[in-house]
Amino acid sequence: MSTVSPPHDPATHPGPPSDHTGAASSAASGAGKETLEDYTLRFAPRSYRRWGTGMVAISALGGIAYLADFAIGANIGLSYGTTNALWGIAVFTVVIFLTGFPLAFYAARYNLDLDLITRGSGFGYYGSVVSNVIFASFTFIFFALEGSIMAQGLKLGLHIPLWLGYLTSTLIIFPLVVYGMKLLSTLQLWTTPLWLVLMVLPFGYLLIRHPDSISAFFDYGGQDGKGGFDLGSVFLAAGICLSLIAQIAEQIDYLRFMPPRTPENSRRWWTAMVLAGPGWVFFGAAKQIIGMFLAVYLIANVADGAGVANQPVHQFLEIYQDVLPHWAALALAVALVVISQVKINVTNAYSGSLAWTNSFTRITKTYPGRLVFLGFNLLVALILMEADMFSFLNTILAFYANCGMAWVVAVASDIVFNKYLLKISPLRPEFRRGMLYAINPVGFGSMILAAGISIIDFYGGLGSGLKPYSPLVAIVLALVLPPILAVATKGKYYLRRTDDGIDLPMYDEYGNPSGETLTCHVCEQEYERPDMVRCATHDAYICSLDLSTDKVGDHVLPAQA
Repeated sequence: MSTVSPPHDPATHPGPPSDHTGAASSAASGAGKETLEDYTLRFAPRSYRRWGTGMVAISALGGIAYLADFAIGANIGLSYGTTNALWGIAVFTVVIFLTGFPLAFYAARYNLDLDLITRGSGFGYYGSVVSNVIFASFTFIFFALEGSIMAQGLKLGLHIPLWLGYLTSTLIIFPLVVYGMKLLSTLQLWTTPLWLVLMVLPFGYLLIRHPDSISAFFDYGGQDGKGGFDLGSVFLAAGICLSLIAQIAEQIDYLRFMPPRTPENSRRWWTAMVLAGPGWVFFGAAKQIIGMFLAVYLIANVADGAGVANQPVHQFLEIYQDVLPHWAALALAVALVVISQVKINVTNAYSGSLAWTNSFTRITKTYPGRLVFLGFNLLVALILMEADMFSFLNTILAFYANCGMAWVVAVASDIVFNKYLLKISPLRPEFRRGMLYAINPVGFGSMILAAGISIIDFYGGLGSGLKPYSPLVAIVLALVLPPILAVATKGKYYLRRTDDGIDLPMYDEYGNPSGETLTCHVCEQEYERPDMVRCATHDAYICSLDLSTDKVGDHVLPAQA
């Protein structure tokens, strides 16, 4: 593996390989094939981050090409009317941007995925396993949603039965995700222009050709015809949209490969971080509004439009048919659906494989490799599709939103309040085993309480008057509890150790993670300084993955007094 700084001299820090490593042999073998593993459980090193800020941003934004936003926008518009749905989307946009900004900054600055950030932001080494499962669930729920949309397109265009369409939309993703970021960045770069043309131009044409559809859109009162502003309906709509809050974790899976921030690239770095991080929500909100607009147009202008108004393939088919023969319109609609599904589902599958692998490795101390859980994630998504999850989409997303918000908002709260304002939480992230306590009640407790109470409210346990506001309950509790618990515990459960036993500085003169390399005495591979810890039983260093798979724990440094 190539490095940008001179390799560490083993003679300076001698230490023979351990006779009893306690680490799974799969970890050592996996260390040599990081091209496939994409640093699943690690800090992403400088030597691997060879993409420019623009390439990282395009790759990250390519992952939001999903059509689920069109279906979500259509569903909330049909359920609550245009006015309430638009206000709900506005709430969603503000919450996502404000909570996503500190997370995206941390990922791009310190080159860590959201699970590694979560560990040191109030959850602890094992505490973040729960949040990791929440995120992994997000990836297969939305994989299934996008796969369902693709299957609808294949049925309409090629008369492929839905069950076979589900299987097809699943199987084509596996080979595309095998090679991780290197292939995904190329795929997103080359498919984005075509996707934009297929999506944006038809919508612009509709606005010009049928300007009266704009007033009809704003006047639409929903299926019940009430139409007036209702705060409860606004938050019900916002709750469905906020199920997408975990999308920031998928953006971060790309942002962790950002190059170091320097005075020369500072403006480009910040622009890319904001656009590809929290900025994804502006694109998502625009798609939800377009999906709602198209649904209202179909209901008003197409026979039996209400029956297919929430299906993106039918939405675009009707627009294409306005200017093209049916066969050409159908071909373009199916092409848009397939391209969109592939662009987002390679990201869903990739991020899901990282999340499941991370949780499994920490719990079992066995590293099976990312590809095992890539297959697992696809299998779960396929089962959801075959169970017709599209037909009860609103309920699934509204329930999930409570869990997703409790996690993401709690982490964002810890970064903003506990790290920067109160300075109780360590400012720079920590993720390595032995350096952290197993569970930190600050973030972990906040998430459990916020999710649990909001779910109780979601099912009416706090009274019918508060039931529509379960998303707000999750947000408020996850926002205020971390600083309260941090002050109550005096921050003593953040760091088990403050010294990792290595004299080399962790960061360079610009505050970027160091590119200096050290050799792991277990797998005998070189890794950069932020990924390494001194071994407890040998005068040598060990990498974070081999430390994670140390079943006996004899390499783990003891707690500091």
